[in-house]
Formats: sequence, structure tokens, C-alpha cells
Amino acid sequence: MTEKLTVVGILVDHRAEKSPEVQKVLCDYGKEILMRSGIPSSDHESGLITLVVETDKCCVDTLIKRLETIDGVKAKSLDF
Repeated sequence: MTEKLTVVGILVDHRAEKSPEVQKVLCDYGKEILMRSGIPSSDHESGLITLVVETDKCCVDTLIKRLETIDGVKAKSLDF
């Protein structure tokens, strides 16, 4: 498989509580992440993280599966 650019959106509920778990997963994929940004909700209870990753589909799928094992975390991807 060839590497391609993928945008990953991560919605984190109860972000103060869940952010350490999310950060641990993201650190494991640090070499694949080209860009990361985050926006908290207006009440600061949840947040949206966006990533641009350069890797194959299998790696993106594994990243999303790992993130979604965390209660209150949803992730989706868009390939380019």
C-alpha cells in the first residue's frame, strides 16, 4: 500500500478526564502525524481534535479503533 494523506477528526467527551488516554494513543502515532489542532467546546466539556496523517489505510484504521476503545471518544477519517 502507498502512503496517503488522511484527515482524522476526533470528538472527545469529558476531555479533561479522557485527554491523557487520547494523548497516549496519539503519541504512539507521532511519526505519522503531520499536523494536529484542537478546539474545545464552548462549555469546555468536550473538544474536537483534527489530525493530518501520512500513512497507509491499515494504520489509520488501527489508530481509529484504538481511539474508539476509549469511552466517550469518536473518530472518523477522510482520505485524500
